[in-house]
Amino acid sequence: MRSVTWSLCVVLCLCAWGVGDCRSGEPLLRRRRSPDEDDAKCSYTFLVPQNKITGPICASSTGPEPDKDRVTRMDIADVREVLSKQRREIEILQLVVDVDGNMVNEMKLLRKESRNMNSRVTQLYMQLLHEIIRKRDNSLELAQLENRILNVTSEMLRLASRYKELERRFSQLAGVVNNQSVLISALEEQCLRTYTRQELPVVPPLVQVVPENIPINSRFTNEIQRDHNRAFPRGSRMDSSPTGSPLGFPPPPQGTLSSDGPFRDCYQVRQAGHTTSGMYLLKVDGSERLIQAWCEHGLDNGGWTVFQRRKDGSVNFFRNWENYKKGFGNIDNEYWLGLENIYNLGKQGDYRLLVELEDWVGKKVYAEYSSFHLEPESEFYRLRLGAYQGNAGDSMTSHNGKQFTTLDRDKDAFSGNCAHFHKGGWWYNACGQTNLNGVWYSGGVYRSKFQDGIFWADYGGGFYSLKTVRMMIRPID
Repeated sequence: MRSVTWSLCVVLCLCAWGVGDCRSGEPLLRRRRSPDEDDAKCSYTFLVPQNKITGPICASSTGPEPDKDRVTRMDIADVREVLSKQRREIEILQLVVDVDGNMVNEMKLLRKESRNMNSRVTQLYMQLLHEIIRKRDNSLELAQLENRILNVTSEMLRLASRYKELERRFSQLAGVVNNQSVLISALEEQCLRTYTRQELPVVPPLVQVVPENIPINSRFTNEIQRDHNRAFPRGSRMDSSPTGSPLGFPPPPQGTLSSDGPFRDCYQVRQAGHTTSGMYLLKVDGSERLIQAWCEHGLDNGGWTVFQRRKDGSVNFFRNWENYKKGFGNIDNEYWLGLENIYNLGKQGDYRLLVELEDWVGKKVYAEYSSFHLEPESEFYRLRLGAYQGNAGDSMTSHNGKQFTTLDRDKDAFSGNCAHFHKGGWWYNACGQTNLNGVWYSGGVYRSKFQDGIFWADYGGGFYSLKTVRMMIRPID
């Protein structure tokens, strides 16, 4: 570009060189002298024509000046040289432009790759951030788990310490019990030495009836329900508090108690069209007290009011007088309806008794008595039975006319307390041929010093504990 500029300046100078030339026959123009001309002391001569002069007149003493507008070969050569230089410079500039274009394209590609790299770096940064957050969350969860483990370990150590303390206290109590047992044994020996031979207490006689056939597949066992084995050892105090239900029993499960009623007995329930066995509300004549009872409608045309049931040993029957009077247990499982309720039911009319027994091989037998009722509490609910029929054998008639006995109310014919030896409440004689409220032993034949199982002497003998028992009443047809 600088060369082009100089070339243009040269051309302009050449053109300006001939501007001030004076030609003959033309008006004379004033021309500025050059420094050479000043050195030659060129002067202007003015000729005044006769006619009117309308322009300047130029005259020179040096003769006519050369033609400044004429282009010489040297000028052309100079211009060509300048043009060649300019062409070379243009080519150089073109090369520079091409190189710059390539560099621009490369820069564009680099910018694109840079953007891609930035996007990838951002993605990798987000992944790294997510991984850091996840590891931090895992660290928090691990810390929480460690804290929970520490808490559980601390709780375990505390429980272990508590357990050791309980073991120590149990050892102390066991020592006290052993000492008391030794003391009791010493007192018993002292009592035995005090009484004469005729006054020594005797144990009740064992059942002498030997049944013709003991149920097969029976095995000897000492397994009893946990309540008897743990809560009521010999000499312990019985639970004297009756159940807290206002009806005398715990409330039944939802949906098992009929919404109809109350009825005077289960026979009236059957007459009202109910054919499903279950719990119903009863209200005996002359009493405002409601009773929950199980009505059995699947046996002998139904209408049976079940007042006693044993089936799995879940309820302890070694109880006091007040419990047997009001009732206890669970209506849909093992229970005793209560002596007062049984008495009130029986005085409404003439009822018969059905005793259903089942052994440990699944065989069921029964004993039915033509009449059944109890006398009032003033007579200690004395039992009154009619004639027997059935296939279980008559083991109940020997208890007919006997008063009810518990550990705290001894009304049996034996010198001692039959409830103490048989571990239950019953209409004992001395002591008797049946004990349906005794200890529930698992498996049939059991080992015990006394005949305290659930036995029916004429079916299995005194050392065979039955699996299930039901006692129920229904009005005489």
